[in-house]
Amino acid sequence: MFSDFLKRLTQPDPAPLPDEDARLALTALLVRVARSDESYDESERERIDRIVAARYGLSPFEAAKLRGEAEGLEGEAPDTVRFTRAIKDAVDYEHRIAVVEALWQVVLADGVREAEEDALLRLVANLLGINDRDSALARQRVEAKG
Repeated sequence: MFSDFLKRLTQPDPAPLPDEDARLALTALLVRVARSDESYDESERERIDRIVAARYGLSPFEAAKLRGEAEGLEGEAPDTVRFTRAIKDAVDYEHRIAVVEALWQVVLADGVREAEEDALLRLVANLLGINDRDSALARQRVEAKG
């Protein structure tokens, strides 16, 4: 179902993604991080829905639909390194730093910071071109919001 999309995303020198495709790719990345600790629970799904609803101005129904599509894409996406690098090449820096903040929201959604989630988030932030300092600041902003 997503093979054409993934082919476009992972080709050498991908074109910037249209807004709808960027939404799907970035939501799939949220899903991948949420699934990284082998526990993808309701609190994480609800957090992803709230993040994408707020970020993209979606209704709860539209947000859940986008998350459902992203879950399918995440399942078919290549390894995290190639998938994340493809997003980096196709999405501007401002959106990537916002994604790191959203990723921290997902990691912290269940109230537990698992080592697997921390490690994956460090890798993903780096692959997105976000340095450790900016990632830490993003985490601190999320923690401050509670």
